[in-house]
Amino acid sequence: MSVDSIKNILKTVMDPNLGVDLVSAREVKAVRLDDGVAHVDIELGYPARSQFDAMAQTISAALASAGVASARVTVSSKIVAHTVQRGLKVLPQVKNILAVSSGKGGVGKSTVAANLALALVAEGARVGVLDADIYGPSQPTLLGVHGKPDVTEDKRLVPKLAHGLQVASMGFLVGPEQPMVWRGPMVTQAMNQLLHQTAWDDLDYLVIDMPPGTGDIQLTLAQQVPVTGAIIVTTPQDLALADAIKGLRMFEKVGVPILGVVENMAVHVCSQCGHTEHMFGQGGAQKMAQRYGMEVLGALPLDRRIREQTDGGVPTVVAAPESDLAQLFGQIARQVAIRVAQTAKDRSLKVPVVEVSAS
Repeated sequence: MSVDSIKNILKTVMDPNLGVDLVSAREVKAVRLDDGVAHVDIELGYPARSQFDAMAQTISAALASAGVASARVTVSSKIVAHTVQRGLKVLPQVKNILAVSSGKGGVGKSTVAANLALALVAEGARVGVLDADIYGPSQPTLLGVHGKPDVTEDKRLVPKLAHGLQVASMGFLVGPEQPMVWRGPMVTQAMNQLLHQTAWDDLDYLVIDMPPGTGDIQLTLAQQVPVTGAIIVTTPQDLALADAIKGLRMFEKVGVPILGVVENMAVHVCSQCGHTEHMFGQGGAQKMAQRYGMEVLGALPLDRRIREQTDGGVPTVVAAPESDLAQLFGQIARQVAIRVAQTAKDRSLKVPVVEVSAS
C-alpha cells in the first residue's frame, strides 16, 4: 500500500457537510506510512469539533475496507481569514467578521447573534461578539455579563468573557437606563472605536450584532467594517421581509456577500397540546431566498424557552446544549462557517518570504 493509493481511497470519502470528497475539498493535510501504519491528517476549514470522531471513524472504515490493515486518523479544523470588501483590510487579531443584520427591530436578531456565536464556540472556534447597537445594546443582558471593562496599558478595552465568548458593548460603558442621545456620526465613531480599540484575542470569528434598520448609520458601518459575510434575520411576516430585503440590498451595495437568511419565529408549537401555528405567516424566507439567490440557513420556532433562557443571561446553546433548539442553532452556525470557508481566502496578512541568493 502506497501513499498515492491511500489518497485514492480518500477520494471516495465524502465530507458530509460539503458534499464533496476529502481530496477535492483539499482537506487532506498529510498522508504518510510509518512501519506499516497509515497516518492520515484531515484539516477542515470550518469548526466542527462535534463531528471529528464520526468523520475519523468513517475514514478509518473506508481505509480498512480497501485493505489498509492499520490506520491512525486525526481530524482537526483550521480557520483562516477570508476576503472582505474592496479597499478594506482584515483586522490583525480578527480573521473573519460576520454581520448579523435585520431590516427592522423585534425579529430576534440579537438572540440569533448570541446563539450563533455560542454555537461556533461549541464547535471549537475562538469567537467574539461586538454589540454594535449603540442606542439599545442587548448583548450584556442576553449573555449575562455586566460591569466596566478593564483597560490595557495602551488604553485598549479588554473584552468581557461570557460563556467562552469575548464581548464588547457600549452597554458596558454606560448605565442600563442612560439614553444615548447621539447623532449618526457619533454613533459610527463609537462603533469603530469598539471594534478597533478592543483587545480582541486571536478570533476566528467576530459576530457583529448590527443595529436594526438600513439608514445612514447602518450603511456607513457596512462600508467601514471589513465584513467577510452577512446573515439576514427576519420573520415570515411580509413587513419584516420587506425590510429584510432592504438590508440585503444595503450589503450588496458595499460588496458584502450574503451568507444566508435565518427565519425566526417561523412556527409556534403549543406547549400544552402540541398544536402548530404559523403566527407570522409561512414560507416567507424561502420565497425571499429564491427570489434573490440566497440560502435559508435555518428556521427557528417561536418558543418560550428561548426568551426565558436569554432573559436569564444564559442563551439556549449554553442553557440546554442537547435540546432541539440548540441543535437548530448549531446547524445554522455550521452552515454559516461552511459558507465562509468556501469564499476566497485573504492573503494580505501573510508575510512574503524573500530569498537572497548569490548571482
